Amino acid sequence: MSKPAPTSIKPLKPLRGVRILSLALNLPGPAALMRLKAMGATCLKAEPPGPKGAPTGTSGDPMGQYNPTAYATLHDGIKVLGIDLKSDKGRARLHQELARSDVLLTSFRPSALAKLGLGWKALHKAHPQLSVVTIVGAPGARAEEPGHDLTYLADAGLITGLDLPATLFADMGGALMASEAVLQSMLAQKTSGKGSFQAVALSDAASWLALPRSWGLTQAQGAVGGAHAGYRVYPCKNGRVAVAALEPHFAAALCAAAGMPFEGMGTMFKPDTHAAMARFLAGKTRQQLDKLAVAKDIPLHTLAA
Repeated sequence: MSKPAPTSIKPLKPLRGVRILSLALNLPGPAALMRLKAMGATCLKAEPPGPKGAPTGTSGDPMGQYNPTAYATLHDGIKVLGIDLKSDKGRARLHQELARSDVLLTSFRPSALAKLGLGWKALHKAHPQLSVVTIVGAPGARAEEPGHDLTYLADAGLITGLDLPATLFADMGGALMASEAVLQSMLAQKTSGKGSFQAVALSDAASWLALPRSWGLTQAQGAVGGAHAGYRVYPCKNGRVAVAALEPHFAAALCAAAGMPFEGMGTMFKPDTHAAMARFLAGKTRQQLDKLAVAKDIPLHTLAA
């Protein structure tokens, strides 16, 4: 008798029935909206008109103009409304949508929201049921300061050379914090019956991501900053290998594979160990190292040069 096929686990949809309207442009807001849609929310986004002279239907979100691929992915399955918030007609349309929304997601500076009549006090009075999650650059009085992912990472000590970061850490971390804030607002609404206001700062997201560095973990003398010979990126015969043999049993397995003695975790911090490990890995191809990882249960990942 054949075994039954494993039951597929359906993703949770905790926001099913929740309606979210977003005014947030660029990356953090749309990335948060994408996450919220995956959690079951009905998501709409209001965009300003496209640039003057642009073809009809051109996105008013800068992301749609400088990276259409990213824009298409972020907005897959999300209804986009063209609303000119500078016009009376546009503001009237916006309030029609707000009247039947549970959450408003924004990324404007506080002064811009106030000019549009979308400050928290005005919104709460007009739509008591509505919760607001606003994405800002920095908290409090600094919310008016201009900035971007790169400046927030720099302020958090996460720019260590002249190279740009591999991804937009503050923006994507902020998107996760914004989606978390929406979940918090829905839980709070269940008990209070009223909407709430939360500000999510991208600088706070950068600071959160920087905590391991502030603790010394990812500094040069830290175990995951290069001081541990089993947690580094090394050149190999036809590429590179990211080795993450941090725990003692993984470190011991790595040393055994390299023909080196392992006498406790102190071994991994010795210069001789680093040199011997570099020689061993430099003599292996990516294919050999991939097979070694499986055979000896060693966490590593090979990369092109």
